[in-house]
Amino acid sequence: MVEPLSHSLSRMFHNISDSIEDAKDQLSALDGAVGDGDHGVTMSIGFQAVKAELSRRDVDAMSPNDLMNTAAMAFLNAVGASTGPLYATGLQRAAQALVGATDATPASQAAILKGIVDGVRERGKGQRGDKTMLDALIPAAEAAASAIRRSANVEDMWREIVAAAEAGAASTRSMVASKGRAARLGERSLGHVDPGATSAVIILKAMALTFCGSDPGIVKMTSERGGQRVRKSESASEVREGLNG
Repeated sequence: MVEPLSHSLSRMFHNISDSIEDAKDQLSALDGAVGDGDHGVTMSIGFQAVKAELSRRDVDAMSPNDLMNTAAMAFLNAVGASTGPLYATGLQRAAQALVGATDATPASQAAILKGIVDGVRERGKGQRGDKTMLDALIPAAEAAASAIRRSANVEDMWREIVAAAEAGAASTRSMVASKGRAARLGERSLGHVDPGATSAVIILKAMALTFCGSDPGIVKMTSERGGQRVRKSESASEVREGLNG
């Protein structure tokens, strides 16, 4: 039986919040090399606010569209920095993509990713290669779309999504930043992995845990470091394993 989408989305935001909270010091350390050193704290504040807001709601009575819009506004109200409008717009576009959706099908999950990418790209006027979160999110959304076209099962879809995002995030090490505070460094931003792309991978792994974690089996997560697996009982710290390379 397919889980109602609103219930899945509530669990998804709880998993994201816990995973980001667990990784916030690492994310801020990454940001310290190319920015203000507050990315982890900012992301934690935003998703903790989403988690708190949804905890006050009867999510089973909310439509997926309403729940995503609620999450978007909670994030935006909590985070005034540029990350706030970017993720809020992404979540709003995801909400639009879920109008009429009721079940957590692979197609609805892929629609969430496409909506987030469309919103972030629209708001930030960015593209792949700018050394931003889009370098992880765009390949992830493309992997999801490819999996849907092939009618891949949900475990294979998320395996491919995470692998594509990890490869995209890793590729930012060889990029010169052209967006955000890191752009001020110019060539000095070379050799550093983008913290926004890194947090995007953490978010996607938490989403994979949500949508695949009800299966008693194991979802293998391929990466450059190999061998990662997400299990039903996996903790937030385990979700981000492999990012501490």
